[in-house]
Amino acid sequence: MTGRIILADKGFAGAVFKKLTDAMGLRLLRPDRRAETYTNGNLGGVRQWIESVNQSLKGQLDLERHGARTSDGVFTRIAQRLLALATGIWRNWALDVTAKRSLVAYDH
Repeated sequence: MTGRIILADKGFAGAVFKKLTDAMGLRLLRPDRRAETYTNGNLGGVRQWIESVNQSLKGQLDLERHGARTSDGVFTRIAQRLLALATGIWRNWALDVTAKRSLVAYDH
């Protein structure tokens, strides 16, 4: 786990979180608080990107309604949908489609 980065809200601050992440070999990145010296900055763009990915996974891929009954079933269904999404995007790139991430042609 050494070398992993965790993005968090600015509320995850203090000696307790620092000690915990250091003990686990993790690097905690969070937005700087007003009273702190500049370290990571705002991180707003990264957080917006993460929220966009989460929204795509929940909305476009119906991951909230996966229908699986076991954890293996959940992992399998999520993997299938992510693979299908990646395949559709790859095909759009291969065919030089203007909207590379558009999956309208595959929505049945």
